[in-house]
This record gives sequence, structure tokens and C-alpha cells, in this order.
Amino acid sequence: MESELLTLLKYIFLGLLQGFTEPIPISSSGHIVLAREILGIKAEGLSFEALVNFGSLIAVIIIYFNDIVRLGKNGFNYVFKKDEAAKGDFIFIILLLIATFITGIIGIILEERISSLSTTTVVGITLLITGIALWIIRNLRGRKSDKQVTLKDAIIVGLAQTVALIPGISRSGATIVAAMLLGMKQETALRFSFLLYIPVSLGVGLLSIDEIVNDEYFDTLWIPYLLAFLSSIIATYFALKWFMNIMARGNLKYFAFYCFVVGVLVVLFL
Repeated sequence: MESELLTLLKYIFLGLLQGFTEPIPISSSGHIVLAREILGIKAEGLSFEALVNFGSLIAVIIIYFNDIVRLGKNGFNYVFKKDEAAKGDFIFIILLLIATFITGIIGIILEERISSLSTTTVVGITLLITGIALWIIRNLRGRKSDKQVTLKDAIIVGLAQTVALIPGISRSGATIVAAMLLGMKQETALRFSFLLYIPVSLGVGLLSIDEIVNDEYFDTLWIPYLLAFLSSIIATYFALKWFMNIMARGNLKYFAFYCFVVGVLVVLFL
């Protein structure tokens, strides 16, 4: 039996790992798979991953709160007050919903097949793919602003996010790579990627309510769950702020190097 301290440390570590790797392009799901394999760390209970993902969601909402409020206000003004000046933000919302719908539908259809891919070999290969994609866009500087994002762009980014359901393919990496290949500015690619994360994460959370309610471990592990949840909020917040600075400086090549090194090590030794 694990000691209470060891249990607390395990859950805090997993919360920090999930939170730190969620916003940066190195795949949070892939690193959770590797942590379980290499360190023998596994969280009991089906609701754990839903809780730490919700922690990451809160951090993203905090960072993009002003954008969310602006979009919500302008979307309302365009629909109910016919404010033409707000049309651009209304269209941006629609495009986010379209991309979300694509991810949701395909994700539901392929859920079982995707679950079967949670192996270290798959993670190693997909980390190498992520590294190649990041290397390709390392020097790109797009010109498209928020108001220039098109329906085609939204569909492609939505499909890219769907591919990222495979462990080892980074969600933020896939969506940002797709967005920048489509010519978006760095800040627009970031904004679209992380605003897109919000409805997807909310959807996953809603689908996980039954698991949380019926989690047999919740009564005994609520304190470790809570600490992991708080850890994920803090880690995601600072990791995303850090990543935004790196994007502004155009240093994505370092994430590509990381994915290459870890991917090769995983393929060769795990």
C-alpha cells in the first residue's frame, strides 16, 4: 500500500505534468502515457483525467478572458443589435464552433480506435511526427489576422485537432502548425488554437460527468484529486504564458528538438 504522502506526491506530479504539457506542443496525453510506463505511475479512478483537464481549461479561460468577453459581447451585439462593426467577431465565433463540431463528431466516431493507440511505441512515433511538423513551421510568419480567417481555415484546423486525439500528437502543436501553414499570424494562430480548446474541453468535461459522479475512488482520494486539479491550473497558466513568449520570439525549433530526442529514445528503448 502506498503511504498517504506518496499518494499525494503522485497526484500532484501528474497534475503538474498534465498542466505543463497541455498548452505547449509536446503532447500532454503522450507524456501521461510515458509517465505511467517509465515511472509506473497510474491515477486510480476514471474521473482523474477529466478533473486535471478541467484545471487546464480554467487556466486557459483566465489567460484569454478578455478575448472571450469581447467575442461574447460582439457576438451578442451582431445578432441582437445588428451591429455591423461586430460582424468580424461573430464570424470568428462561428468558425470556432465549426472547427469544434468537426473534432467532436470524428472524435466520437473514432473514440474506441483512438483509445487503443495509447502505447509507448505509438507515442514515440507520433512525437517524431510532431517534431517534424514543428520544424517545418519554425520560421513561418503569417499575415492573416482574426478577421481574415476563412471557413476553409476553420475546417482544416478542426481536422488537425482531430488528429491530435492520437497520443503523442500535440493538440496545441497540431492546431498551431495547421493555422500557420494556412498563413495566420502567430498571435492569431495561438488565439484560434486556445479558444478552440475551450469548447472541446468543456465537451469532454460534460461527457465525463457520469464518470465523476460514479467514481468509486472519489471519497477516499478527493484530497489528492483536489491537489492535482490545483496543480494543473497553476502549471497550465505559467506554461501557456511561457509558450506565448516563445511563439513571439519564433523559437519553436526547441520544441521540435525535444520531440525528436524523446521520440527517438522512446522508440529505441521502450
